[in-house]
Amino acid sequence: MIDTIKKAILAGVGAAAVTTEKAEKVLSELVEKGKLSAGEAKEAARKIADEGKEEFEAASSSLQAKFDEVLAKIGKGQKERIDALETQVSELQARLEKIEEASAQPSSTE
Repeated sequence: MIDTIKKAILAGVGAAAVTTEKAEKVLSELVEKGKLSAGEAKEAARKIADEGKEEFEAASSSLQAKFDEVLAKIGKGQKERIDALETQVSELQARLEKIEEASAQPSSTE
């Protein structure tokens, strides 16, 4: 499960890098064609990068919240199971102590 999450995050980073490259290429072409000035292209590139970063952070935050939610659900089930096992162990210890006490006492037939 952890590997799947890592792959999803890396895919997101890779997609962001590809998008940035494409944006830079398109902006360069617009500058070459004279449709944008170099300053406008830099501003557009900065804006695209900022928006991409914000989207990535929002997605990461959402993913972290979901991951925490899943871990909490798993942890809750584990706690209940551990509590049940501890109860069983305590009961078994009490039964064992009674058996040991009974076997340690001399029998009345001796």
